[in-house]
Amino acid sequence: MRREKWRIRGREIDVRDTVLMGVINLTPDSFFAGSRVAGVDGALRRAEEMLKGGAVILDVGGESTRPGSDPVPEDEEKRRVIPVIRALKEEFPHVPISIDTYKSSVAEEALEAGADIVNDISGGEFDPQILKVASRYGAGVILNHIRGRPKDMQRSPHYGDTVGEVYRELMDRVRRAKAAGLDGERICIDPGIGFGKRLVDNLLLIKDARVFVESGFVVLYGVSRKSFIKMALGYERPEDRLYATLGVHAYLYLQGVHILRVHDVRETRDVLEILKRVREANPPNGIS
Repeated sequence: MRREKWRIRGREIDVRDTVLMGVINLTPDSFFAGSRVAGVDGALRRAEEMLKGGAVILDVGGESTRPGSDPVPEDEEKRRVIPVIRALKEEFPHVPISIDTYKSSVAEEALEAGADIVNDISGGEFDPQILKVASRYGAGVILNHIRGRPKDMQRSPHYGDTVGEVYRELMDRVRRAKAAGLDGERICIDPGIGFGKRLVDNLLLIKDARVFVESGFVVLYGVSRKSFIKMALGYERPEDRLYATLGVHAYLYLQGVHILRVHDVRETRDVLEILKRVREANPPNGIS
């Protein structure tokens, strides 16, 4: 059964049609330089651009989790993200804001500042308290699949049954989230493209996206400009991976994925909108 609503902190997001989550990236070492913004003013300008382009949710992050990255101290992560979340909430009060963190103290301060969603790459594995924080604030939560940590997750990952194993491990995270007080209407799952996966694993998780869509939970995919495209097509620079990204976004839309986390909002919106027009086209009256 495909879920149609995602309940987050006193409201619902309609996910009957795929919605876009725009990335507000406050990390100076993100893998895609074009996604980086500096400070409150830069974040507000990027947010306005993304919202005009069709973003429904804004995802704010202050620590890069690219393969091989080192963790950022909590105080530094808070310094980067909390003023931005406050400013976004003041400027765009009706826009859902997600905090991209796996640290419970960062999540709590972000929720105090106005965030509505906790996007945890570890799905509650690195800091289990984060699930209780999300529950206490009535927030939505995104449970991502990962094996290992960003520093070592790409060191010889191995799966026998990729889709089955990732699905089962995500359901384990769901059970722990429910035990922490989060009901299923607040939970979104993310198969974790690029997080401890080989090229074939990423491709299989994309190919079989409908398995996750039919889980009964809201499903998010983040594939934008990631290194699996480099592995598949040879594009070393993230700047050269837009067209391949859009191709994957189109496929995931046709599979019914609820949310796409993207760097390129307007371009993705145009792709999805033309696909929607094609799907909904009917012949003129009297013509079969």
